[in-house]
Amino acid sequence: MKGQTYVIIAIIFMILVAVFAVTNVNPVEVNYFFWKVESPLILVILFSVLMGGVITAAVGMVRMFRMQREIKLLKRENQQLTLLVEENGLSEYENHSLPETEMKTDDHS
Repeated sequence: MKGQTYVIIAIIFMILVAVFAVTNVNPVEVNYFFWKVESPLILVILFSVLMGGVITAAVGMVRMFRMQREIKLLKRENQQLTLLVEENGLSEYENHSLPETEMKTDDHS
């Protein structure tokens, strides 16, 4: 469901950007560091949105790769600890067993 919501929001955003861009077709002058370029505002808007998407995707991919690397390290550590527990003859239930308690019930009938 989360993925569908993301896609719907992305589609709505793209429609809004497209409508905004199409209504702004006048030529504008864009000042770069050393030169000036005149181009339609629609191209400036669409290029800016595209670059924002590319930068966001790049940052997201870097974060995803870091998380995948952390998952691999944690899985390796988990396997090592599991082997250590098995080699020492310990089980989960021996270390974490809780004392059994009897529940008292009061019947007032």
